[in-house]
Amino acid sequence: MTTVAAYAAPAAKAPLERTTIERRPVGEFDVLIDIKFAGICHSDIHQATEGWGQAIFPMVPGHEIAGVVSEVGPGVTKYTVGDRVGVGCLVDSCRECDNCKAGLEQYCTGGSVPTYNGVGKDGEPTYGGYSEKVVVDENFVVRIPDGLSLDEAAPLLCAGITTYSPLKRFGAGPGKKVAILGMGGLGHMGVKIAHALGAEVTVLSQSLRKQEDGLKLGADHYYATSDETTFKELAGTFDLILSTVSAPLNLDAYLSLLKSEGAFVNVGAPEEPVALNLFSVIGGGKTLAGSMIGGIAETQEMLDFCAAHGFGAEIELIAASEINEAYERVLKSDVRYRFVIDTATI
Repeated sequence: MTTVAAYAAPAAKAPLERTTIERRPVGEFDVLIDIKFAGICHSDIHQATEGWGQAIFPMVPGHEIAGVVSEVGPGVTKYTVGDRVGVGCLVDSCRECDNCKAGLEQYCTGGSVPTYNGVGKDGEPTYGGYSEKVVVDENFVVRIPDGLSLDEAAPLLCAGITTYSPLKRFGAGPGKKVAILGMGGLGHMGVKIAHALGAEVTVLSQSLRKQEDGLKLGADHYYATSDETTFKELAGTFDLILSTVSAPLNLDAYLSLLKSEGAFVNVGAPEEPVALNLFSVIGGGKTLAGSMIGGIAETQEMLDFCAAHGFGAEIELIAASEINEAYERVLKSDVRYRFVIDTATI
């Protein structure tokens, strides 16, 4: 076992504080990673406050991990010491169910193991990236291409794959009109990726406060959803709307913005149920869907795609001592566009 420094929430809604945790010994197929950077995802806050249900404490959040391999087990074939690597939202799965065999480990029916706030196959709680080191099975590690800096790559391990997967699945590309709902940590990556895929991109945000940023990142159009004329002007416009917001929405209003047979895909997860009149999907043969991160192979594909197109996330680099302040700022949408912890400050 290795003792490492980390930042943990000792209880639900408690401020995070510096502590130490134990990492398991490097097993036959394990990789020991010196974590260099860890992104702060809104889902870290949902879980640390038990907004999504009962959680395991103490909790070390963080599933946007970028670092360097410092040791490998004797059976490891994919990585060597010195490799630049990442770890996303999963550190294991059953590997035997149909979903795992299809590369959809995030939907593992045998029980996937989350990077934190989970229980590993050894029966021990999992701890995430707000820490100095992590030990992960090589099959749940991805390679960060040389064209991406580690700090800007870290948020791609959740925000990048969470938007890339549904944009690809629902056909974002040339000739398609795609709207990204919300211009935050997920949304700004959605804009970059949809633009790189060749779609005509519109941002739908509460206000025009971030309009200049949105257009710089690749949006063709930008509308404020607080302006009631927006919904009249854009009725029946989009082939695909990707919702990245975690607040409850008037789904009927947003579904009216789709073309016939268009899709509204949720990646933001509100803590409470939302209402829906089913005629909003029946009329026009529309699809209301969801998507959760992506499989390991698709995560690697996304990293390679971002590197090929020359972009990572837009980040604010912070010290570990600023995590609690960063959480407050995320809740106020006061970040452009992803906080990333320099783990050397832990």
